[in-house]
Amino acid sequence: MNMKKYRKRVSDVLLAEKLEGAGAVLIEGAKWCGKTTSAEQFANSIVYMSDPDQAAQYLEMAELHPKTLLSGKAPRLIDEWQLAPKLWDAVRFEVDHRDELGQFILTGSAVPPVTKDIRHSGTGRFSRLKMRPMSLFESGESNGGVSLSELFNGQQEITAANDMTIEQLAFLVCRGGWPKAIDMRESIALNQAFDYCDTVIHSDISRVDGVSRDPGRTSRLMKAYARHQGAQATNAAIRADIIANDNASMDEDTLYSYVTALKKIFVIEDMEAWNPNLRLKTAIRTSDTRYFADPSIAAAVLGLGPKDLLNDLNTFGLLFETLCVRDLRVYAEAIKGQVYHYRDALGLECDAVIHLRNGSYGLVEIKLGGEKRIEEGATVLKKLEDRIDTTRMKSPAFKMVLTGMGNYAYRRRDGVLIVPIGCLTC
Repeated sequence: MNMKKYRKRVSDVLLAEKLEGAGAVLIEGAKWCGKTTSAEQFANSIVYMSDPDQAAQYLEMAELHPKTLLSGKAPRLIDEWQLAPKLWDAVRFEVDHRDELGQFILTGSAVPPVTKDIRHSGTGRFSRLKMRPMSLFESGESNGGVSLSELFNGQQEITAANDMTIEQLAFLVCRGGWPKAIDMRESIALNQAFDYCDTVIHSDISRVDGVSRDPGRTSRLMKAYARHQGAQATNAAIRADIIANDNASMDEDTLYSYVTALKKIFVIEDMEAWNPNLRLKTAIRTSDTRYFADPSIAAAVLGLGPKDLLNDLNTFGLLFETLCVRDLRVYAEAIKGQVYHYRDALGLECDAVIHLRNGSYGLVEIKLGGEKRIEEGATVLKKLEDRIDTTRMKSPAFKMVLTGMGNYAYRRRDGVLIVPIGCLTC
C-alpha cells in the first residue's frame, strides 16, 4: 500500500463499500484526479499497464494470456486497464470463477477506444465509481461546518464561520482540485492546470480513439466551452462562438467529434436536466448544462489567473459556479445522490438540484456574493418550491444559496440557507 502523504478522499468510503459488494470495481475520471493513488490504498497487488518498461510485454500478455496479469493478491489493481480492453472480459470471467467479492480494482482515465474486444457489459460483476478532482473539503480549504447529509436528515439550524477571502477563492478556482497541486507553492500550483490543458490539447484528445485532432481546433473549442460554463448552450451556439471569437470554422460533425472525445477523457462533464412533478403544465427544458470537470480547466484555456478573475467578476462568477458544481457532485456521490439543473419554459432556472435515491432533494442557487445576488437566488428557490406538486413528490429537504463570500453559514427567517462554499462538506 502507498501511504505516503495521502489525503483522504470522499470516495474512499464508497470504494470500500463497493469492494464489499462486487467482484470488481471500475474507477473512472480525469487524469491527475487521484484515481491510482486512491486505489493503491486498497490494493494488495498492482499492475501498471502504462509502465514504459513493461507496457509492451503487458499488452502482449493481455492479448495472448490475460489471466497471467490477473494473478496476484486481491484486491488486485489494474491501472489504466483501457489500454488493453480484452482485460475487461478476462476480469469478468475470473470474478465469475472465483465467486468472491473485492477481487479487482480497475482504473481508467479514458473510455476504451474500441469496444469490439468487450463482449460482456459486466453487469453483476463490476461496480462503477466516478472520481473527480478534489473538493475544497478534501483539499483542506473547506472547514466542513455544514453537512449535506445532515441537512437531508432534517437538521434545521446551521452555524459555521467562514474565513475564506475572495482572493483565496480566486486562487482556488484557478488552481483547481488537482491533488499534486495542493501542497505546491502558489505560483507552481497555478501551472498545473495549464500543463493539464496542454496535454489534453496536444496529446490526449487524439490518443483516446486514435483519431488525429488538430490542437488549434481543440484549443478554440475548449475556449468556447469555457465561455459557456453553466449555460445550456447548443453545439450550434458553441460553434458560433468559435467563429465569432477566433475567426475559424468548424463544421457540426467535427465539433461533435471533438466534444465526444473530451467527454471520453472526462474533461467535460455536462449536467442533466431535472424533471420534477409540477403544479402547472410547464414545459421543462431538457438540454444539458455545460461544465468542465474542474474550474481550473476553464481558467487555463482562457489564460486567466486569480487577478484576472478579481478584475472581471462576471467571469469569476461563471467559473465559481463550475467549482461549486464540482464540489456538489463529489459530496452528492457520497450520499447516494446526483446533481441536476432545472430550467423551464417560463424562464425559471435553478443552478443545482441534489437528488437522492430515496426521492429526497435539495435546491441550490450559486452566487459568488453580494446581498442583491443572494436575495435573487433566494427568490428563485422559493418560486421553484411553489411550482413543485408536493402531492406527487416530497417537498425539498432544504433550499440553499451557495456563496463564495460571507462570514457565516446560517438559516434565514424564510428558511433559505446561506452557505459559503468554504463551509460545505458531505
